[in-house]
Amino acid sequence: MFGPGSQFHRFFNDPRWALAVVRATVLEAAHPQIGAALADNSSFVVHPWRRLSNTLVSLQRMFGADEHTRQREAARLNRLHTRLSGTDARNRPYDAMDPEVRAWVVATLFESSVTMCRLSGQPLDQITMERLYAEFQAFLAALGDEAGHLPPTLHEFWKYYDRMVAEELQNTEALRIILFKLFEHLPAPPLFAGLPTVWATGRALAGPVIGTITVASLPEVFRRRAGLPEVPGAQTLMQGAYVTARLARALPDNWIRTENFVSLLQLSPDGDGPCAEALTTLRARVKRAGALIRLITPVPAQQDGTGGTENRRSARVFFTEVLDQTGDGYLDWPDLAAMARELCSRLDLDEPEETRLYDAFAAWWRELQAALDSDGDGRVSEEEYAAAAPSLAGPALIRVAEVLFGVTDADGDQFIDAEEYRVLFRRGFGRSVVDAEGRYSRSAFVRDFLSFMSGRQRSTSYDPLLADA
Repeated sequence: MFGPGSQFHRFFNDPRWALAVVRATVLEAAHPQIGAALADNSSFVVHPWRRLSNTLVSLQRMFGADEHTRQREAARLNRLHTRLSGTDARNRPYDAMDPEVRAWVVATLFESSVTMCRLSGQPLDQITMERLYAEFQAFLAALGDEAGHLPPTLHEFWKYYDRMVAEELQNTEALRIILFKLFEHLPAPPLFAGLPTVWATGRALAGPVIGTITVASLPEVFRRRAGLPEVPGAQTLMQGAYVTARLARALPDNWIRTENFVSLLQLSPDGDGPCAEALTTLRARVKRAGALIRLITPVPAQQDGTGGTENRRSARVFFTEVLDQTGDGYLDWPDLAAMARELCSRLDLDEPEETRLYDAFAAWWRELQAALDSDGDGRVSEEEYAAAAPSLAGPALIRVAEVLFGVTDADGDQFIDAEEYRVLFRRGFGRSVVDAEGRYSRSAFVRDFLSFMSGRQRSTSYDPLLADA
């Protein structure tokens, strides 16, 4: 069911899988509970590339050959989902641990995998389809869910799927954001940071096309009921995209491996990895192309709010780029929870360290809420934050820094060594952070963290961690 011999493992590095995952995500977002959880808690609008990377890593762990890794990842996912519950804008409850909701997530991945093969002209035979369904059932079981939340047989699954599409799915806010906002306003990945003209030009062309392809691939009964637009020629465009993705499988394996593609997008312009030199050369050429594009179709320059004279952000820019992780225009607990979630994922924390970090962020949120929520609506607006004192390094934020240092210092020697630093920041030490013995001390770490989080100082380490898409 798992490992290199599984059907899923073959799909994972298939170029068509990118189209299937986008389609599955839209079908997930159309479920009222999932849509509400995404709208309230997810950072996918502001940080889609980070979300994509984390999702792919999780799937690799769950479908890999190592049972211990799978059990650890299942436990991590369950802890994450336990923290995602609440009520939507219409006061309807949602809970990411609801077994029926979790079953629908797995169902969309399975059905979209089957659909990607059909639309690309290579439909799965019955035996292969049943084997793939058994693998996804095993995936749900590995999460600890009891049997019965997915139908036991493939024949019964299609009845269940058709009923869900016809009766349960809705045109949710999260679905509309994905289809009509995310693709057309997709932020640049780290690879294209500092190249706004090139990225904006490519996005203006590709964004509407991706949205159109995705809508055209959705079940017709749902498209009609949700009132999704019917674009002339969309079906032909969609089928052409899937066939093209199928033909791309003929490319060399290292070109189409999913982890290689995601790693490339995440390369930072000032990184120090083995591809840094090649990336620098590539970016120089892209910049020249961008200059030519600007001559033809000028794109307004992006402002950083600093006037270009200091390595600092304005309060409003810091609010938007760092604090508002969910992109809803307000600072509240889901934003700080998203920070804690990303840090826990980077460090691959188990209990009790994970809870310690979440609790530290929760205490910081209570401190921020007490200090900044002037109108008492339970959240902090950009205006409320901008009107606050320039430095907000209170005791709770200091505690966040100390806890983060403690969970990063895996060997407990009270210093962060080069390997521990790379685990958190995915880059090597800078000269400015180490002491005379080449170590990163607790005091220096806390000072730098506070400088970033309260002084709004830009950082080559913390920006890729908390600000980049």
